Amino acid sequence: MATKRILVVDDSCMYQRLLSDVINQHPGMEVVGVAADGKCALESIPVLKPDLVTLDILMPELDGIQTLMKLRRAWPDIRTVMVSSLTSEGSDAALDALALGASEYVAKPSAVGGISSIRQALSEDLLPKIAALCGIDQFSATDSNKVKSVIHRQAGSLSRTNSSANKVVPEIVAIGVSTGGPDALTKLLVQLPADLEVPIVIVQHMPAEFTAKLAVRLDEASALTVKEAEIGDCLQPGTVYMAPGDYHMVLERFNGAEAAIRLNQDPPENSCRPSADPLFRSVATLYGERSLGIIMTGMGQDGLKGSEALYAAGSSVLVQDEASSIVWGMPKLVAMAGLAEEQVSLNQIAMRILDRVRPASTSPGKVGRLSVEAANSSTYGKTMLGGEVQ
Repeated sequence: MATKRILVVDDSCMYQRLLSDVINQHPGMEVVGVAADGKCALESIPVLKPDLVTLDILMPELDGIQTLMKLRRAWPDIRTVMVSSLTSEGSDAALDALALGASEYVAKPSAVGGISSIRQALSEDLLPKIAALCGIDQFSATDSNKVKSVIHRQAGSLSRTNSSANKVVPEIVAIGVSTGGPDALTKLLVQLPADLEVPIVIVQHMPAEFTAKLAVRLDEASALTVKEAEIGDCLQPGTVYMAPGDYHMVLERFNGAEAAIRLNQDPPENSCRPSADPLFRSVATLYGERSLGIIMTGMGQDGLKGSEALYAAGSSVLVQDEASSIVWGMPKLVAMAGLAEEQVSLNQIAMRILDRVRPASTSPGKVGRLSVEAANSSTYGKTMLGGEVQ
């Protein structure tokens, strides 16, 4: 595989050097240039031809958000990672960037521990994300062997409680998603009607406070009710429950009859909290074959074991296809394990959900304020940001 070319854009000379050092330590990546502002970055792209650009937000001349907008219009295939103090926990700037097409975000680490701690934090957080976005193997040799072992075991020994699971009408939809999730979830949810007959539960890998802000934005864009899940929430049709950052979300019986939300801070699974695996396991236990699991774009292996539980319970599992995924990591592993009933393009996932939860003769009902076309056009960023983008 050819070495991936990275352009670092930051007005801090220290961060230019730190980011370059961290990225260059990966054998499959090379920093081919640095720029102190967006204007210089955009002028250098035709010459440097980067595969990925890291962008600070606060910069002179042309800031990161403005640069991102111009970059997306001129070079839509170049992946972008926002690296900024403004993309720290609870910041609207990160969601603004993701709504405008940024592939990922990383918060600049605290300087409390000095340069060495910043370098280590960037190596642990930024480097894997860039590698995944560039299509470089996400797993170490040890991790790869573990994954291969799980896939081999699943493919050879799993059995289902119902061999015709796709004929059972689901009573719940469970979704696991990571890198590229905010954009993908918007494009999915705006296609679903307000009178959807089932609840949707979602694990999106995000830190605390980001999930609440994302839920608000999705609620505004979609005809569905979207909220950050709270302990004791009883699941209602037409409502989307998003796991809060730093909490696992699971489902339990409430008063012996209804399914309700429970949150916990059990140890991370797959280095994630929230993790899709605990949610999927609880869905498999409560709903069995009357559930539909969906694994969407994301890096890592979260959702693999949870999909195993759904599969064994007789549930259908769908995965987003490679072509429409920002990172085909999580869906790929579920597909490789033989757990996926189908690989589906992002724009077709909503239709697959509707095909399963309502008769074909039922009208689709009112959908979200964004049409499918709008979600795939330049108007999407304007709508998610709540106003005209200049």
